[in-house]
Amino acid sequence: MAEQNPDGAALAVILDHQFSRPELLREALTHPSAHGRRSRYLRGYERLEFLGDRVLGLIIAELLFARFPREAEGALTRRHTSLVRREALTEVAKAAGLGDHILLSSGEEAAGARANPSVLADVCEAVIAALYLDGGLAAATKFVERWWQPRLSSLGAAPPRDPKTTLQEWAQARGLPLPAYETVAMAGPAHRRIFTVTVTVAGLAPATATGSSKRAAEVAAAALALSSVERKA
Repeated sequence: MAEQNPDGAALAVILDHQFSRPELLREALTHPSAHGRRSRYLRGYERLEFLGDRVLGLIIAELLFARFPREAEGALTRRHTSLVRREALTEVAKAAGLGDHILLSSGEEAAGARANPSVLADVCEAVIAALYLDGGLAAATKFVERWWQPRLSSLGAAPPRDPKTTLQEWAQARGLPLPAYETVAMAGPAHRRIFTVTVTVAGLAPATATGSSKRAAEVAAAALALSSVERKA
């Protein structure tokens, strides 16, 4: 077991909350690898991650509902997706410094799990759940409003468009088959997997990109394909 304990004072500043049940925060910051012999007393963040995903979704939905009172469901959905996706969670976890406080086994510590995007996203969701269970929706909302504010402020008048959606619409508008995505390679250990994906669209050269998840790689490949469309225009 890696010898590390969450810094309560630093976390109180990051989370703007004093836990009446600190065991919730410890659970939210405990990687499954850190169970070991103490598994009866220490549980990992996976259950809290499940709850935090739903709590975050509700908070973001309410914030968007109030911020864009005239937008239709489809536009709100695109905005919502961009704000709750795992890439956004990873960015927030990095900005808040949550990685410094994760409890890891020695093996996972040595393997670099503390900086792993997937681990950071999971921990961020688990922390949101811990805040919700300890302080109610108000405590979770305060954290989300604070750390998602730069993303909320950068939202434009038009909702963001996912490159995969844009590429699909480009193909449909020309009567072409839908883009086909193929995972051509996977590398790295299970907790730090890198995916390589190629997208093929009639009329365009295949585009290949990598990412820390299949979806991230697909989005990057779609963005590359679209850039070739722009160069032809």
